[in-house]
Amino acid sequence: MISSFHALCFFLDGILFPGLWRVKVEAPVFMVGHARSGTTLTHRLMSRDEGRFSSFLLYECYFPSLLQKKLIRLGISIDRKVLNGWLARRVGAWEERRYGAHRHMHEMGLTIPEEDDISLYYSMASGFWITKMPYMGDLDFYHMNDWPEKRRRRYNAFYRECVRRQLYLNGPEKIHLAKNPLWAGRVASLLESFPDARFVVNIRDPRETIPSLLKLVESGWKQMGWEESQQRNCLRILAEQSWHSYRHPLECLDSNPTTPGAVVDYRHLTSDPAAAIEEIYQALDLPMSAPFREILRGQAKRESAHKTSHSYSLAEFGLEGDVIRDELGDLFEYFGWDSENPTPKKQDLPGAEA
Repeated sequence: MISSFHALCFFLDGILFPGLWRVKVEAPVFMVGHARSGTTLTHRLMSRDEGRFSSFLLYECYFPSLLQKKLIRLGISIDRKVLNGWLARRVGAWEERRYGAHRHMHEMGLTIPEEDDISLYYSMASGFWITKMPYMGDLDFYHMNDWPEKRRRRYNAFYRECVRRQLYLNGPEKIHLAKNPLWAGRVASLLESFPDARFVVNIRDPRETIPSLLKLVESGWKQMGWEESQQRNCLRILAEQSWHSYRHPLECLDSNPTTPGAVVDYRHLTSDPAAAIEEIYQALDLPMSAPFREILRGQAKRESAHKTSHSYSLAEFGLEGDVIRDELGDLFEYFGWDSENPTPKKQDLPGAEA
């Protein structure tokens, strides 16, 4: 029923907003990397460059039609001017009940930039459904590169329509900025549909990211009462999928040397966020304005002061021994995860010719 409602609104978009047909998606920036590797921090810092980038807020992902977004923004304006923010306060209380328990692991809110993948939620084409249904191995939203070509193109064509509507709303001259850790498994498919795309690849010690991701997903499944054996099987598949999440984006940058790309080390991002973002801009050939540089410096100081106090053990998830190092040993050496070595540049990625 919801999908049908969205489809009707999509149809009306083209009639009510004819200028939509002139909007083009050009040189989008896709932020990928294993979950918990700093993609959220990077995305939210870059999103502050509002004159340049356009992103989805969480509520806009759930209402992908331009008509829906316009009506919601109208409602927000009326609430502010007529109701003195009464509705906003009610929504804020709901947000706290809905997302408060997990904000220590991942901050979510209806008006916070979020993953584009959620815009496909009510089409049942979003990997976000895996957080609701532990059916990994039966449902696969990750390995898009292996899907039939017709299915890949249809998926990305619909996604492009969602992005075009967001650009119409935020400014057609802007660059779409997308953050999707799950899409680390489909970089080749994204290049197929968006050949002018640019990429930001976040990298962090997998001994920190993999157990953190497993813990985050497991906590959600437990709240929904899923069977323990089913959870364990899905967590195993998710852990094994992580090897591909680390390698595939780097391999794609290596095999597509003309594609602009930046590799961001989590250590550098958290120790000096402003410098890390400036390096991304340089790698993507994006000039940085003086006003955004000042915003970035202030925001970066607040972000760098935040330190996580959570640590998780691989043994909790049945991963015995040093399986992560066994699978990703060359990357451990290359990125110096056992030391404080800086991240190498894109042209020096593993497998690249000297």
